[in-house]
Amino acid sequence: MMFKTNRAVCKKSFSLLFVVALVASLVLPFAASFVSPASAYALDVQKCTARPNSDSSSDVLGGVETRITWEAQADVDESLASISLTLPEGTTCSINNAKATLLTGDDLMTRVNLKATFAQDGQTVIASFGEPGQAGGYYRIELYGVMFPQNGGNQQLTGTYTLTDGTVEEIASIPTIAVKSTTFVQTLSDSLAQQEWVKAWNSNTFLRLFLNPPIFVSSLPIVLQGFFMAVGIVLVAFPIAIPLGLLLSFMRMSKFAILRGLGSLYVNVVRGTPVFLQVYIAFFGLPLAGINIPSFPLGVIVLAMNSAAYQCEIFRAGIQSISKGQFEAARSLGMNAAQTMAYVIIPQTIRRVLPTMTNEFILLYKDTSMLAAVGVMELVMYAKTIVASTGSITPYIVAALFYLVLTLPLAKVVGNLERRLAGNETGGKKKRDKIGGKRKDSGFVDAKIEGKDESGSGLEVSPERFSSM
Repeated sequence: MMFKTNRAVCKKSFSLLFVVALVASLVLPFAASFVSPASAYALDVQKCTARPNSDSSSDVLGGVETRITWEAQADVDESLASISLTLPEGTTCSINNAKATLLTGDDLMTRVNLKATFAQDGQTVIASFGEPGQAGGYYRIELYGVMFPQNGGNQQLTGTYTLTDGTVEEIASIPTIAVKSTTFVQTLSDSLAQQEWVKAWNSNTFLRLFLNPPIFVSSLPIVLQGFFMAVGIVLVAFPIAIPLGLLLSFMRMSKFAILRGLGSLYVNVVRGTPVFLQVYIAFFGLPLAGINIPSFPLGVIVLAMNSAAYQCEIFRAGIQSISKGQFEAARSLGMNAAQTMAYVIIPQTIRRVLPTMTNEFILLYKDTSMLAAVGVMELVMYAKTIVASTGSITPYIVAALFYLVLTLPLAKVVGNLERRLAGNETGGKKKRDKIGGKRKDSGFVDAKIEGKDESGSGLEVSPERFSSM
């Protein structure tokens, strides 16, 4: 009996030992990985970037030459004999101007040129040091004439390093370089830069400064974004300014002195101060008062309020140019003052002030350039950014062309409207002369534009807008 008991105890003990041994064999390797020090790489890559190869952008473009800057920190106990960097498939480079530099000092601003010999084996560039590299040193390698594939994408470099004892290790954790595909505009710009006539043109400092063909082409799509922004601002601001200007014109013609005073005060203050100052007050004054409005809607509000003051005078002059006979004819038909204004006076006023309103639209479109002073990304601001990076005035020329794209056709429309209205007046007068000075019975007095009012004094339909610059 006792023999059987001891046998059972031994069997259980053996089973327990087997389980403990099994668990230990599984756990100990993991525990050792935490306890034992991890193998350190001789190089800790700090940087791997490419210089933007477009003067008007911060992007790295495929198919265009650029420069790669690679930096790494060596381990304090290891000295380097060589560094090899392998470029992505389809990438080309030149080793003629390649440089290897050792950065020292607390701020890594002290540069020591390493006597490195560069060689190229396919996609791999090898930098061999004549003397062993400093242990724990901060190394920089610069490769020039690098051209990534045109299709772009995230480009990954790989590499190895060799220690002074001949040990070769892989370089780990090299950052990828984001490369954008080459656009048609960039390709055209680069092609222009290689043309002999362009080189001859740019050899003249004055011509190159004001009209550099490659910069002109590359600036077009960037400044175009500002054009859309400017058009968007004026398309929103102008419709807001129309009813506000009409309301102000009614206030200025009101029988109530308070309304006339308020309307006159607003118009005189807005027209008497530069729009530039109004923009500054809105963008820098309102935030100090705790009112924060995004740039786009705030720019729309400022320009709409400024334009409303000028439109007020346009509408007022147009309404006052309508002969009193129009009012009397409408009242004789039983219309009240509101109906007369809505159905008789306003339609005729719109026809008369339409050319002047078109001019006001052009002026408002040009006034959007004032928003560049407060950082709104419109035409001038985009052009200013490119000028700062290129040192050429060419982007401003591009911006001017975009202004002319809209203003010249609108000016042509204004001229056609004025001639049509003048022709209608002339034709209407001749027709009345032929029928003995009698008019057809239409229910209302003809909306003929009178050159003078009943007193014989000249009537100014479209008052000249004061300069707001």
